[in-house]
Amino acid sequence: EPPDTPNDFSCQTQDLRIVTCTWSQGGDTYLYGRHSPKYTLFEEFSQKMIPCTVSCSEQCSCSWDIGQQRICNITVTVENPLGKKTATDVFDVTHRIYPAAPFQLWEECTGTEITLYWKHQNKGIELFCQTEVLQPDGKVELHNSSDMHLHYASITLDGLQPYTEYTARVRCGAAKHFWRWGEWSEARTIRTKEATPSGKLDIWREITPVLHGRNVTLLWKQAPSFRANGRSISYDVTWEKVEDGSKPESISFSSVYNSTRISIDNHSYKISIMAKNNVNYSLPSVLIIPRATGNSRKTLFCSFLGTEELKEEQVNGTDDGIFISWETRHIYDSYIIDWCNFPMLQPCDLQWKRFGPNTSSALINSAAFVPGVRYNFHIYGSVANRASLLEKKTGYLRELPPLHDPTVQKVELTFNAVTLSWDSYLTNETQSGFVRGYHVYVSPLQENCSLKGSKKHVLPDDSVLCKYTIENPEEKRYTVKHLLSNTKYKLVVKAYTGGGETPIVNFMYIDTPFN
Repeated sequence: EPPDTPNDFSCQTQDLRIVTCTWSQGGDTYLYGRHSPKYTLFEEFSQKMIPCTVSCSEQCSCSWDIGQQRICNITVTVENPLGKKTATDVFDVTHRIYPAAPFQLWEECTGTEITLYWKHQNKGIELFCQTEVLQPDGKVELHNSSDMHLHYASITLDGLQPYTEYTARVRCGAAKHFWRWGEWSEARTIRTKEATPSGKLDIWREITPVLHGRNVTLLWKQAPSFRANGRSISYDVTWEKVEDGSKPESISFSSVYNSTRISIDNHSYKISIMAKNNVNYSLPSVLIIPRATGNSRKTLFCSFLGTEELKEEQVNGTDDGIFISWETRHIYDSYIIDWCNFPMLQPCDLQWKRFGPNTSSALINSAAFVPGVRYNFHIYGSVANRASLLEKKTGYLRELPPLHDPTVQKVELTFNAVTLSWDSYLTNETQSGFVRGYHVYVSPLQENCSLKGSKKHVLPDDSVLCKYTIENPEEKRYTVKHLLSNTKYKLVVKAYTGGGETPIVNFMYIDTPFN
């Protein structure tokens, strides 16, 4: 076949002397050896053949020295025995500059700035350069610059994070008659210098009254706004009495610690915790522990009716967490919710979350939350670093049926009634749901049940029981009436929660006496 017309034929230069022309070689002609396509280049203005050797792989190229010539009219001809095709490019060499990649990159750093320097081969050509910066979060920023010294160029990148790695590379184009970007330089990874930690630590406490004082467990974590800004971080904990200005006590911890326990007396204390790197300390985070009162073992609050103990309100869980709401009070500048991730363990992995003054609800979630465990939440209001307990909530991610049936401890029989008691049954946080009440199931041994005042309950084997419902979980006594004398009955007492009740497996048996 005859050759295809050379496509995408264009010429460019890196230094105004060596011109390189490139083009696509087209499809296979199915002619080989001395009959394969031959390429020649011709300069029309000088009427001279161009002395260059054509090489073809993915595309064809040819380079030569143009000397002092600035305007060129280049024709490429491809020819085989079946035909020939041509393509032409007319250009001003100063409009076709494709700069070489910058080289020998180096930098100067502060905590928030990098000045990047590089050298370039294109002496005497005014360049316009672009710096690509890869941020730690994976985002890419482009910065343009035209600052050129005789031997090097530079750009200053500011607004950076201290002690953070950035990756930069540079490419350039001609400032006048921009043609296209040159090749990228090698990428250079640069770390900014350390700086003072920014932001504050988020701190919290758990207070346990003991003889002649209190044990205070202090906890801290890095708030979303906190940045270590350094290679290594440590924590300094300081506490001092508020009233008498006595000498503060302090202790330091390495970065692997996030809690400590201190013992204080019943006076008011100021506690501050700071993060420290190799440069400086962060701003202190402060907590005020109020003076202990005589009723410190009880949580009290002041209502319009006087002083009363806080009641615990039940809350409901969802698939996404446990929803907590509270009444806002204008005097507080923030609210804190705390809870234990593992309420049955000690330590219980105390967690806390802070909210702004206008927030009145939150969905609390944790990877540690599992169905069938009761979680207790305390809501505090904070003003001037002093926290006061406002409300208590308790709830389950999802309620499950009770783990155990009530054990009937006392049975009182007459010829037509039976009274059952299960006083020792617990309805507290050991249960896998809030106990809402009880069901008492009864049936004669030999037949289905149809006692007056009961509801029918059909078992999987289609036998019918009489069902009585007690809706008060603290009512642990029930009398089944209208029984027949001299009759054998089977009975069972089941507790139920918001998660239902377990299937009936075992019965107890009674015989009513003769009338």
